[in-house]
Amino acid sequence: MVNSSAPRGCWRSRLLRSPDNVAFIPWLRDRGSLTARIQARGRFAVRVLRQGLALPTADEAQGLGIEPGVLAWIREVALLCDERLVVFAHTVLPYRPCGPLQVWLARLGNRSLGALLFSHPGFRRGRIRFKRLDGHHPLFAPALGALQLDQPATEHLWARRSHFRFGAQSVLVTEVFSPQALQLRETGKKAPRVIC
Repeated sequence: MVNSSAPRGCWRSRLLRSPDNVAFIPWLRDRGSLTARIQARGRFAVRVLRQGLALPTADEAQGLGIEPGVLAWIREVALLCDERLVVFAHTVLPYRPCGPLQVWLARLGNRSLGALLFSHPGFRRGRIRFKRLDGHHPLFAPALGALQLDQPATEHLWARRSHFRFGAQSVLVTEVFSPQALQLRETGKKAPRVIC
């Protein structure tokens, strides 16, 4: 159960245990690199789904201070472990101010954003926020499609959101977890160091 003191639709800063999220809690609360966490469980890959200028969702625009109707740089990827789709990641970068983030993100290709965020000392991660996404949230349908899940069988998905800052620029990263992620087990091998 998420903190019920926040209005419906809000991302919450507290994540309370409930029968439907208890298995996801280690994934949701982990402040380390999601890339490294997946790499410790198998062969990691990134599948780019969409990248370019688009409208952010209303809650993303509000969180980043973007005026309604203003385009932002958006990147959507699926993260795979041993060819299983485990995470849908949705990144939003304001178009202004311009800076190195636009260049770096445009050049990522099939590499993980975590490779950039966790290898560069200039990034600062804000508080992680949590949400149980359902059909009312605009990222639910894209996440279902990216993770190849059926809507009748999947009523909700757990997600987390982090705000990363780099100087005057900031980027909002939302990660939506497939139930497939719960089947991953650590291999005992140390994940390779992520280098940008």
